[in-house]
Amino acid sequence: MWEALKVLRALPDDTAVYCGHEYTGSNAKFSLTVDPDNAALKARAEEVFRLREAGQPTLPTTIGQEKATNPFLRADDAAIAAVLGMRGRLPAEVFAELRERKNKA
Repeated sequence: MWEALKVLRALPDDTAVYCGHEYTGSNAKFSLTVDPDNAALKARAEEVFRLREAGQPTLPTTIGQEKATNPFLRADDAAIAAVLGMRGRLPAEVFAELRERKNKA
């Protein structure tokens, strides 16, 4: 899965992303637990919560926005690994831990 996400992450930042589900709110809440100091994520989460409160969709998004706010696309970021207590671990291991935590959230 990590290898597949790296391919998506390599797309141009302005590439539109149309997900087939509206899990953005729950994903934002989870993401804030593993990336709490990310200003772009905080701003996106506020936008997501506002849009959902108004009954509006949060999609589409862009690869650029996802790269800035989605910890699953940043499993190779040392800051994410540090929050998880996984400094120096392989990105695929960090990704697996992120996925496991999201499954339990």
